[in-house]
Amino acid sequence: MKHFFPFLSKTTAALTAALSAATAYAAQYTGGGLNAGAGDAGTIVGSTDIRTTVINIVKEVLSYMALAAVVVIVIAGILMVVSAGNEESKERAKRIILYTFAGLIIILLAQGLVQIMVNLS
Repeated sequence: MKHFFPFLSKTTAALTAALSAATAYAAQYTGGGLNAGAGDAGTIVGSTDIRTTVINIVKEVLSYMALAAVVVIVIAGILMVVSAGNEESKERAKRIILYTFAGLIIILLAQGLVQIMVNLS
């Protein structure tokens, strides 16, 4: 008991100090509110015409398709490495890489065509 009470008081003091809320000094926010950074993001009708919107959608779709093609090439490369001497799965992985690479070239050509059309207008 002689050593228990000093231990208990020290433990209680340490837990109280560790778990008590500390005062936080933060800067006062004086910004423009919720809509200050949003701009036209929350509106249904934007300030662009339909042609610009369609071009932006096509660019995004082509970008995601290119990303998907790169992912498929990586997965096919992993399949080729994991084939472990099986010629059939190795040839299948080569075929996937070849076809996906051809598709990626078509996607990049389509992006170039879209960029040319944008610059012409």
